[in-house]
Amino acid sequence: MKSCLTVDIGGTKIAAAIIESGKVIRRQQTPTPSSSNPKDMDKALERLLTPLISEVSTVAVASTGIIKDGILTALNPLNLGGLNNYPLRKVIENITKKPTVAINDAQAAAWAEYQTLELNRVNMAFITVSTGVGAGVVINNDLLIGTNGIAGHAGHTLADPNGPICGCGRRGCVESIASGTAIGQAGKAFFGDDCTGEIVFKYFSQNDPNAIDIVNRSARAIAHLIADLKMVLDIELVTLGGSVGLAPYYLERVQHYLAQQPSPYQTKVQHARCGADAGLIGVAHWASTTN
Repeated sequence: MKSCLTVDIGGTKIAAAIIESGKVIRRQQTPTPSSSNPKDMDKALERLLTPLISEVSTVAVASTGIIKDGILTALNPLNLGGLNNYPLRKVIENITKKPTVAINDAQAAAWAEYQTLELNRVNMAFITVSTGVGAGVVINNDLLIGTNGIAGHAGHTLADPNGPICGCGRRGCVESIASGTAIGQAGKAFFGDDCTGEIVFKYFSQNDPNAIDIVNRSARAIAHLIADLKMVLDIELVTLGGSVGLAPYYLERVQHYLAQQPSPYQTKVQHARCGADAGLIGVAHWASTTN
């Protein structure tokens, strides 16, 4: 694999790295602009990428949101400060003067996780539970992207028809119940208006009953999501990542609720292996196989 400049755009940070032979050679990051003004994103990307351009020949981008024809559409605009319909590939090609490809960040991370498996052709899903809930799916050795770039947006499947309104506009999405944002929101009734998901997990570690209920509700929603994916796609393995997904004892809670499902709905669930750089590594590998 030749050197590739990779970019990972998330709700809180934008990371850029030079990837060579599947390894991060050089990496830097900047906060994601909390603005719906596209010029602010343009400037952030230019500052971040310009020092790295001369060292690579191609660029690959993993970004939150729906990526279709290089345009970023935020299914939940709140995750990008209201930024929407952003010409991501065109902007980066103008900055770098390099050919650029782009896919969703959870799709990219799923492809990175798939490369770590000892056995190929295992139907697998990667689920990230963090600021939001995202997923990527690999079936028969192919990363599912979809004609409209939507494949894998499992966080916006239905968890509770009577649940809260999700940032996407639908009521009761998995993301509106299971994400770190949702966990923090639910905790405000018990731990104050400044509560975050991190604060809830602090109380969870102290066996606070309210925090336990909130975390269990999240884990139960993810377990049901996994069961649904098993039924629809015959998933054989799920890797769980993200700040919530990798939090202490969260995986065990998901496994507990999944084990309560009938056996055809159950599948193996383990922690993701690629860590915070999964999107960067995965999109570089994906770009090398599609060019």
